[in-house]
Amino acid sequence: MNDRVVKLTVAYDGTDFCGWQRQAGVRTVQEEIESALAIMHGHPVPIVGAGRTDSGVHAAGQVAHFVTDIARIPADRFEPALNRLMPRDVRIVRAADAHPDFHARFDARLRRYRYHIRTGPAQLPHQDRYAWRIFHRPDLARLNRLAACLRGEIDCGAFAAAKDPSQNRSRYLHHAVFSAEGDGLVFDIAANAFLWRMVRSLVGTLVELEASGAPETAMRGILESGDRNRAGTTAPARGLFLWNVEYYDPPTRAGRRPCASAGEDAPDDE
Repeated sequence: MNDRVVKLTVAYDGTDFCGWQRQAGVRTVQEEIESALAIMHGHPVPIVGAGRTDSGVHAAGQVAHFVTDIARIPADRFEPALNRLMPRDVRIVRAADAHPDFHARFDARLRRYRYHIRTGPAQLPHQDRYAWRIFHRPDLARLNRLAACLRGEIDCGAFAAAKDPSQNRSRYLHHAVFSAEGDGLVFDIAANAFLWRMVRSLVGTLVELEASGAPETAMRGILESGDRNRAGTTAPARGLFLWNVEYYDPPTRAGRRPCASAGEDAPDDE
């Protein structure tokens, strides 16, 4: 038996994709990679991603795995081979052999997203593809005081899209913080998993609360209510990046329980 598991780190510009997950009749990142793998292997090869990013969302460090029956190619050679077969808006950043039991989705310890906001003068056209332009400069310290409640095990139901299928909407948030970056801001958030459009809903709500002068307890009140109608707008997809994914080591089924407790039925984003 020559089958082995290969782990990919993937970057993509999500502008022209209808998300990560293969869907009939639309262009997706998963489909592009699987098409390239099928050419290499001479038969279909499914891949599994760590997070199913939504239409228009980008990635700098998405992780995926597949099982290959090609024994003669060192794992790192899948990187240039696949990149030659794929369009320029999706790239394999790294390819490596993985533990036979490795699972890109269920072994993840945390997923980290970054959301980019531009607040300066008119943007250059390429910047508009990767950031949300707002027309005021938020108070950074106040934004972080509003976001201070986003720590630990939290019911995030108030920030889920209406069609999110998750039965359990509790997630463990490792951190959520704004920082300055040039003439803009970056919101950096990490959790064991995310509800559908949760990061974008959090960003839109926090920006609106800061701009309206709402009390710094307002975000906690929305969280505790569980009411999506009390949250703010959903920020546009173009500012969001799946930045990286961290894993349990070694990958064991016992290590998967923290993700399972957050709801394995979740879309794991965004």
